[in-house]
Amino acid sequence: MKFEREILPGAWVIRPRTHADHRGHFVKTYARSLLVGQGVSFDFAEEFYSISGRHVVRGMHLQLPPHDHVKMVYCVAGVARDVLLDLRKGPGYGRVAEVDLTADEPAVLLIPSGVAHGFAALEDHTLLIYKTSSEHAPQADTGVRWDSFGHDWRLGGAVTLSERDATLPGFAEFVSPF
Repeated sequence: MKFEREILPGAWVIRPRTHADHRGHFVKTYARSLLVGQGVSFDFAEEFYSISGRHVVRGMHLQLPPHDHVKMVYCVAGVARDVLLDLRKGPGYGRVAEVDLTADEPAVLLIPSGVAHGFAALEDHTLLIYKTSSEHAPQADTGVRWDSFGHDWRLGGAVTLSERDATLPGFAEFVSPF
């Protein structure tokens, strides 16, 4: 695994070690020693995945303190346009970063606490796996509406949202505790 580039302070694109041969692919997505070597403290407490159809948008999600968490996200099928929104008070507040994740070119996103995460599935059956440093706490679950912070998702048409995501507060209404 290699820390390839920092896209927001503390948010990294990590290229996992891969091996391909006549049987297929082997991809290592997590190595605690690598993270510790980069000064990142991340022991995951929960893992889950989502499967989405084309033009499904999920996000922008995060958890409030004291249940906030670090996330690691990667795509194992399809293509996801992954978007991060920095909600940490300071000069980076409101900065956005975008990375397309695909199984064909494996990458892991390391997302720090205080950064909202969302994605748009660019293909049917897009499968994302998430590791988080704390368990989901419904009372601390929040986010920012996906279309409220001026980012061009370049989706060219209608999107599919959950009722919850469609009613999240806009960026201008979000009061950051980070």
